[in-house]
Amino acid sequence: MGNEKICENESEEITVSVVMPVYNGEKYLNQAIESVLLQRKEISSIELLIVDDASTDSTPEIIKKYQKENPEIRYLRNKTNMGAARSRNYGVEEAKGRWIAFLDADDWWEEGKLIKQLEMLKKKKASLCTTARELVNEEGDSLRCIIPVKEEISYKMMLRQNWINCSSVLVLRHIMREFPMLHEDAHEDYITWMKIIQTYGSACGVNEVLLKYRLTGKGKSGSKWKSAQMTWSSYRYLGFGIIKSLYCFSSYMLHGIWKYRAIELNRRV
Repeated sequence: MGNEKICENESEEITVSVVMPVYNGEKYLNQAIESVLLQRKEISSIELLIVDDASTDSTPEIIKKYQKENPEIRYLRNKTNMGAARSRNYGVEEAKGRWIAFLDADDWWEEGKLIKQLEMLKKKKASLCTTARELVNEEGDSLRCIIPVKEEISYKMMLRQNWINCSSVLVLRHIMREFPMLHEDAHEDYITWMKIIQTYGSACGVNEVLLKYRLTGKGKSGSKWKSAQMTWSSYRYLGFGIIKSLYCFSSYMLHGIWKYRAIELNRRV
């Protein structure tokens, strides 16, 4: 892979490794980093791996500024643009923590996010945990649309709707290494969560808004049509037949219509 390691944390006892892919993220990066550092109030043994996907703006300078005062921040840089999925995989391979958390550089966490997830994982004896999230606009203002989660998320539930947002995830490192994010023409994170749940059993969820998810038309699935195409591709990569794919896709479409109607209604208020 075309990347280089800028800084490495030598600590052997790390509870959570936070992997943050970023590309030209100067506008929102500070807020994302601060929200990770806030988690140290409850968990001191955290490392933050920021994977810079060959940014051309001031992203490197922002990361280096934070590194000076926060040795737990590790700066990894791709020599060429590799995409978010491969950047996450790179971060996971370099991580030292028992648990892996993901956070996109334009989202942010609320205080206590990680400790509440660790408590839920212990309670449910699970390997993967998500949280509820609130949608915000590009300026960070609430769209008054909250996406809840269930305390237990089964494979059957995931067939009808993707309950797990990547920026909310906390998962065991060895499991994440077993199921890296592939298939970039599909929702590679959804495919990964499905394979993990199918292999290791139900995921768990903290039904509290601990993630603020920014709607920016972000990434390759920014358009509804493109996202729908990627969802269909995801089912095919999972080996579903036509009938099962159609059933799952209809549920996905109904949920998407509900979500975007709610967003549009709240924007008008």
